[in-house]
Amino acid sequence: GFKYGYEGLVAKYYHYPIELTTDNTDEIHEKGGTILKSSRGRQDDDEIINTLMHYGVDILFTIGGDGTQRGARDIVAALKKRNLPIAVVGIPKTIDNDVSLIQRSFGFETAVEATWDIITNAHSEAKAYRNGVGLIRLMGRESGWIAASAALANSNVNFCLVPEVPFDLHGPNGFLTHLRQRLEEKEHAVIVVAEGAGQHLFDTELGTNKSGNKNLNDIGILLKDEINTYFRNESMEVNVKYFDPSYNIRSRRANANDSMYCLRLGNNAVHAAMAGKTNMIVGLHHDRLVHLPISLIGPRKTIDPQSWFWQTVLQATHQPSQMVNKPSV
Repeated sequence: GFKYGYEGLVAKYYHYPIELTTDNTDEIHEKGGTILKSSRGRQDDDEIINTLMHYGVDILFTIGGDGTQRGARDIVAALKKRNLPIAVVGIPKTIDNDVSLIQRSFGFETAVEATWDIITNAHSEAKAYRNGVGLIRLMGRESGWIAASAALANSNVNFCLVPEVPFDLHGPNGFLTHLRQRLEEKEHAVIVVAEGAGQHLFDTELGTNKSGNKNLNDIGILLKDEINTYFRNESMEVNVKYFDPSYNIRSRRANANDSMYCLRLGNNAVHAAMAGKTNMIVGLHHDRLVHLPISLIGPRKTIDPQSWFWQTVLQATHQPSQMVNKPSV
């Protein structure tokens, strides 16, 4: 196994590969994280191929999200140019569950399960104070699958804010107005927000990381501050309890369903490669494990606000379908 992702396949970094044996992999399913570690950023395809040739590798399994699989696609193209018989098979991995065409990526279900106790604790804290607000920030850069699924899994959520559904903070139909109505009626509220939600509310952009993804402004802190400021100006008491468990839900041991899913993914990936297939990923699509060309992996999968899934979230939280103000005529 090559350590630190594609970086481990480039000689200048001196990340020597490790042999994966029964001894060093026997108990890894009982832990979170990865013994192969990870990294971000593109690497030179020819240098990667040189390393594969040096170690006599004839099958490369790429485990990662859309960026990793785009890298795999580029490696395949470079292999074709050099007419080298090395197979490349991708296995989609991201807890955000945003790989296009893939019904569920492994780790997603474990992450959603991990949110249950956090939301329940936030609810308990909110109910313990007058006008208590439990505010939970969860992962989800461009898609709100974790936040929305967490809201469905735990009926204590009253507002679910995701990147796919813009919202205003202020105004007659803004989020803060609806939060006030909730507090006036029930004296507590629980809010789940995906990290990529509400980025339009910030004046500055923070550039990109090594993978080319936009660095995000902290919507959790912004909401906390805006809620406190709004209710102070309204002379209304509020008690905000802020939870940011982002990496806590990502670093957990896989649950039973994810463990079984990983076993099936691994078996299917190996069988595909041994059958001579390449330039493909294996994943769950319409409840079946299928082989898909890597080239089909497109933009990140996002929530359709008109879908039954999002409508079910709205029914569960009782939040308005839109929290934006109509433009003045």
